[in-house]
Formats: sequence, structure tokens, C-alpha cells
Amino acid sequence: MSPELPLSARLAWWMTAWLRGAEVTDHVLDAVTDGDLAHLVDGLPGGTAMLEVLLEARRSGATGAGLALPVEGDLLGLGGPRDLNDAAIESGEAVVVGTWALVPEVVGEVCHWRVHQAARRQLPDVGEADRMLREALLTSARQLADLDVARWRPDVADRLMNLGHRPALEPPLGTPARCADLAARGLQGWAITELALEDDGGAVSSYEIEARRAALQPLERASRRALVAACSPEVWPEP
Repeated sequence: MSPELPLSARLAWWMTAWLRGAEVTDHVLDAVTDGDLAHLVDGLPGGTAMLEVLLEARRSGATGAGLALPVEGDLLGLGGPRDLNDAAIESGEAVVVGTWALVPEVVGEVCHWRVHQAARRQLPDVGEADRMLREALLTSARQLADLDVARWRPDVADRLMNLGHRPALEPPLGTPARCADLAARGLQGWAITELALEDDGGAVSSYEIEARRAALQPLERASRRALVAACSPEVWPEP
């Protein structure tokens, strides 16, 4: 199965398209809430419907919404404050809309989007993220081949051999083609690392386990950076 965009990436892309007049409201709401989850917003005065997020973004003067994919030790896409950082690290993702942000929390069959204040953030630009991902894919593929990935995880080896087969994404109108391509390759790299780290793959020593994790760490980081840049219009190339 092809990996899917994180919930926050999907919301960031489609909210940006709506704010810029590239997509109509019904189409955006359908795209954002597609799937088995119900979506509720906690913390906006207008109500709990996803439409309130769009309206609040427009009232705030925002012209786009961006993605954050933080982990412990790497607050990628965040600038604080601490309560936002902590919540986003717990979730693994967030959407930043100017001076406020939304963090998803899935409880059962409901995705609760919780509103937080947000400070100014720093982002990798698209070109930098692209170069970093390409280098990480080549380096990780070489290192994993040296570690005999085909023996301990043949499915990972197959994915590394078929990097030309990227996830099929359907970005909203107005998304730069370069960013849509970068997002697909970021998802691809991320899926490889998650698949390779699902278990120890028959490793017989702690040394082998650490060697595999060390080989995958740069790819995991580069994949997250690629997704954040591809889904953050602040750093998109000029049309």
C-alpha cells in the first residue's frame, strides 16, 4: 500500500489552496475529512466544525498553512511556545497558521484538532530539502546494502530498488509541481525507514541493530524535512 500524507500535511495543503482561492470550500472540506475519522476542532470560539478552521484562518489574515513534523531533539517546523512544542511532539505533527496552530489527537474514531498559540518558525527551503533527501537516499541505500538489507528485510530492499515508483498523491490546485514531487519522495523515504525499523529484522547483535538505525537516521530526518518544506507555502518557489 502507498503511504498517505499525515493528517496535518493534508490540512496544510488544502487550507492553503482555499485561502489562495484555488479550491472551493466543499472540495476542501471533503479532502481534509476524507477517511474513517470524524474531525472536531477544540479551542475556536466559532464552533467545532472544520469549516471554522478555514474561517478563522481567513479572519486572521493568513495566506497559507504549513506543516510541522517534530520529534524529540528536532522541533522541525515549530518555533514555540513550549505547550505547542510538547503537544506537537506527542502527536508527531501540527499545522501552523501564522500566530496559531492546530495539533491533531486521534481518540477512537475522532480526530480532535486542538488550537495553540504559535511563534515564528524557521524552515528548510525546498531546494535544500530536495538535495538533502536525494543525498540521504543514496547514502542510506549504500549503507543498507552493505548491511545486507536484502537478507533481513527483502521488502525494504525492494523499495530501495524501486525509488522511481513514488506514492500517488493528488495535491490541491495551486500546489507547485516541484513540491508535490518532493512530498511524494519524502513519503517514500519515510515509509522505507518505518518499514526497516518495524523490528530488528533478525539482527543477531546490538551492534547490528545500532548500525541499521544509524544508516536510517539521516533518511528519516531528510524525509521529514522534505515533507515539511513541500507542505509549507512560506518556502515554496515563486510561480
